[in-house]
Amino acid sequence: MDTSVRSKGTLKLMIVDDSNIIRRRIERSQQIARLEVVGAASNGRAAVEMFRRTQPDVVTMDLTMPEMDGIECVEELIAINSEVLILVVSALADKATAVEAIEKGANGFLCKPFTDRQLNDALEELLSEA
Repeated sequence: MDTSVRSKGTLKLMIVDDSNIIRRRIERSQQIARLEVVGAASNGRAAVEMFRRTQPDVVTMDLTMPEMDGIECVEELIAINSEVLILVVSALADKATAVEAIEKGANGFLCKPFTDRQLNDALEELLSEA
């Protein structure tokens, strides 16, 4: 049985960001018909718990958050499901941090602030590479 992301119809999306404004913006702005938001978390620790419950296929991940940062959270999520697709969405223009997130298993990077089109292009690219 093929359980790869590409073979699935509807994909589950979890949004992780400490800013409620950004979480709501990503939920509102993403226009990919086959992505369904199954949860949103405000920190890495809550994200890991929600990830276990909802088993999303795709995650948008902020890097700078309280309790557990995005780098550590990426590592935890990949340990639970190495097939998950993670798009880092961060205000950090620091390339080293983005590179570290990719090295830990994230699949793409989108810098804040972003336009709706940039978000959707980044998500489409992520899904096309799955």
